[in-house]
Amino acid sequence: MAEGLLREESQIAIYGAGMVGVSVYYAIKELYPGCRVIFFLVSEKQGNPARIDDIPVISLDEFCEFQEKQRLKILVAAPDNHHSAMAAGLMERSLRDYICMDSQKEGALMEQYYRTKGQFLPLHAYNQNGQKEKEISLKVYMARFYKDTPLKNPWEQPGWIVPIQAGTALTELSIADIMDNTGDNISEKNGNYCELSALYWIWKNAGHKRGEHDYLGLFHYRRILDVTEEDRYRMADNDIDVILPYPTIHYPNIDEHHRRYVKDQDWEAMVSALEELAPEYAKAMPQIFSQQYFYNYNMFIAQRPVFNEFCGWLFPILEKTENKSIPKGWERADRYIGYLGENLTTLYFMYHKDDLKAAHTRRLMLV
Repeated sequence: MAEGLLREESQIAIYGAGMVGVSVYYAIKELYPGCRVIFFLVSEKQGNPARIDDIPVISLDEFCEFQEKQRLKILVAAPDNHHSAMAAGLMERSLRDYICMDSQKEGALMEQYYRTKGQFLPLHAYNQNGQKEKEISLKVYMARFYKDTPLKNPWEQPGWIVPIQAGTALTELSIADIMDNTGDNISEKNGNYCELSALYWIWKNAGHKRGEHDYLGLFHYRRILDVTEEDRYRMADNDIDVILPYPTIHYPNIDEHHRRYVKDQDWEAMVSALEELAPEYAKAMPQIFSQQYFYNYNMFIAQRPVFNEFCGWLFPILEKTENKSIPKGWERADRYIGYLGENLTTLYFMYHKDDLKAAHTRRLMLV
């Protein structure tokens, strides 16, 4: 990956203080113990912590005043779609010794980290018998939205990935053959549910078609899970229940995520709904949310029974959250349910970590 940068005895600054930057930091700390992170860099300090694991978080302009800045290499660690603007900001300040940690490099680093830690077992760690005699039927829906811009770098999409238009009820434009406003649907709620309106459609209109597909899943237009044709045989040979992205790492714990993206009153509404509908999960939540690992993006692939059971658990909680929210869910469109869905996905699969056979893989960003 970035071996030229991450040598023992290197001193670096990580440009990015969000979930990618923090995840990369902890991986470097574990895998390259002689590589010292001196600073976290941010474009603006507002909305960012003052320190992460006792390392200062400073602005680019503050970094430019650091006398020994030229001896520090810079690792750009943020979602790929921000790299161009971040690189331009560095070049404007004559900071040229940097490398952008794209999702391929980030994914390779995190896979190495989790293998070393013995946590969140990688899909590629499962054996494949090489006979290719047993294959599973797999269908993953890729959520599209009518405002999507074209990809700069087209990619070869496997036949088992099919587009689904999310939020179809909100526009007259048609961008996919499958639309989430047919059958049993919540397409009109897409302003709050985001890609979860597509997940609901899959659950209600594909999840209950017994015998059609062994596995169902959801990707995004620009974010996918790294699952190869070879991996399909691994899934079959090892009877994998669910494939999830490697968790992102948060500081000081994953409560940081909802405090950044979700209003306190909306969080309280969700907790109240959880206490009513799934009290055992509500009881487990404080312990689960005191750790650092979080499943982002509402993306996963699961065996049909696991898929249906999860959706049957998730959507009643979200519906009750809407009813308890102030203002009510149908009186707004601010994506809050989508963010809460990420938290509930984390809660559910962390709760079931010992009774579901989970495999993890890289999250790739398409640009």
